[in-house]
Amino acid sequence: MSLDSLKSAVPDYAKDLRLNLGSVIGDSPLPAQRLWGTVLATAIASRSPIVLRELALEAQAHLSAEAYTAAKSAAATMAMSNVFHRTRHLLSDQEYGKLRTGLRMNVIGNPGVDRVDFELWSFAVSAVNACGVCLDSHEHALRRAGVDRETVQEAFKIASVVQAVGVILDAEAVLAD
Repeated sequence: MSLDSLKSAVPDYAKDLRLNLGSVIGDSPLPAQRLWGTVLATAIASRSPIVLRELALEAQAHLSAEAYTAAKSAAATMAMSNVFHRTRHLLSDQEYGKLRTGLRMNVIGNPGVDRVDFELWSFAVSAVNACGVCLDSHEHALRRAGVDRETVQEAFKIASVVQAVGVILDAEAVLAD
């Protein structure tokens, strides 16, 4: 299955998702590495085996080995960080915010790709995982690096569509059983 096959698997009741998947990837203004790293990282974050399997193949064809690994690293690091920071933020006891985090995230210091690309991928995964603290942190880093709002919005458009396609295709797989 390719991107086209993935789009064709989206049921007619979710036609808008099919169209959006084609446009956020096919018509994206992002350079190839930023686009496909965002797609791969959000496909991992979506937790959809169908979406990940198909989009990872497409991403691998468009990314260097280093960028492919870095996008996976962004997804891995944010899977941990988003849960930690979202939980700390949601707790009513604000004293947790004063405690040392104590979690290793060395890849952030040396992601193996342009730092802006890694920040964008981390931001997109944080959108899927709904961590407001991480969203703010990565958005501020991107804006300080000169990234415009339109580029930031492209990342969360991709995240929202990839996540939604995963939800629908996984639901259809369960309903077909």
